[in-house]
Amino acid sequence: MRLEVINTGTELLLGNTVNTHLAFLGATLLPLGLRIGRQLTIPDGDIIGDAVRETVGRAEIVIVTGGLGPTSDDITRELIAELLGMRLELNVEVEEAIRVLLWRRKREMNEATRRQAMVPAGAQVLANAWGTAPGLYLPPGPVASAGGALSPHLFLLPGPPRELHPMVQEVMLPVLRKICEGRTVIRGMKNFRLANMGESQVAAAVEEDILALGGVELGYCARAGEVVVRVLGTPAQLAAAESILAAAFPQHYFTAQDHPLEFTVVDLLMRMGQTVATAESCTGGFIAHRMTNVPGCSAIFPRGLVTYANEAKTELLGVPAELIAQHGAVSAEVCGAMAAGCLASAGTDHALSVTGIAGPGGGSEAKPVGTVFVGLASRGREPVVEPHLFKVERETFKQLASQVALDLLRRRLSRMI
Repeated sequence: MRLEVINTGTELLLGNTVNTHLAFLGATLLPLGLRIGRQLTIPDGDIIGDAVRETVGRAEIVIVTGGLGPTSDDITRELIAELLGMRLELNVEVEEAIRVLLWRRKREMNEATRRQAMVPAGAQVLANAWGTAPGLYLPPGPVASAGGALSPHLFLLPGPPRELHPMVQEVMLPVLRKICEGRTVIRGMKNFRLANMGESQVAAAVEEDILALGGVELGYCARAGEVVVRVLGTPAQLAAAESILAAAFPQHYFTAQDHPLEFTVVDLLMRMGQTVATAESCTGGFIAHRMTNVPGCSAIFPRGLVTYANEAKTELLGVPAELIAQHGAVSAEVCGAMAAGCLASAGTDHALSVTGIAGPGGGSEAKPVGTVFVGLASRGREPVVEPHLFKVERETFKQLASQVALDLLRRRLSRMI
């Protein structure tokens, strides 16, 4: 069934308010087998009638958000009723619900708030326990201005997310399920995540095999240090797609969960009962920041050091000053010594280190801007230092450097399980 969304609100187009409705509705409706085929954001006012009229004959379900409140620019209800030739009538149950809600808020009803109880004849009221404006469901009916063609199933919902979200989950979805019963194919979606890979590289290796599963939908999203492979299909198809990706990239595929790499690293450490500390220079504590974004990380992450200056590397990590003088602070030798010193001082099972040149200045022919070394020291295992080059601006440089460091630890942990 083709579904479209119309978001009303001048503030959404002026940049005052970020439109979060599309992401919420898309994720919420997918388990019903519904996909948003088109989304339109329009200002408050008469344009709402034209926007809904354009969906006639094209969409079977239309969700309209906003324009149901008590102010003069809230005219969605009136314009839709006019479009469908429906008269507005006072719904005493809605009026009483509004009166009670206002009483609890120590406010009195006036004509503006009472206007929200005017309901198109034949519409189903969608109760709003979180605000004064009720939602409305209008079943298909003839549209005179469209040659008598039937309107789509219309859902009119309040705009504020604090009202919209619970109303969709608790009030609208039961109505939608009845409409969709037997008319949609229920499919799931997985976002498979691979660390430090190129989008085209992933596509070239797996696309043919995944599409050969038949009837699946495949997409990609490239981010700094990560590629997300999006697959829609049946549970069996999703499991097969995961097997294809894991076989093609055993060193890079890390999760089908909707979370970044640090969650996988923390989970592995927790399952193994092990700990890690960090010694950071060019990333300025960003690895520690990502680790501490994960709930429960205090069990596996006791310490993170930012040793930006050479003196800090010597004083806090025991890196010999002569080693820095001989090889430079940005070197494999110093990076390895930082990891070893961090491991010894923190008493953890693992220690990550990173040192590099974020730019825009400070580079040389031998070590250009973007050079970074990441190191890993682990008890009872050989230390590892990896060189990388990221020719990007500082923010992205820090993201990429932290990503390769976390992935270095992830790969070691995965081999130890």
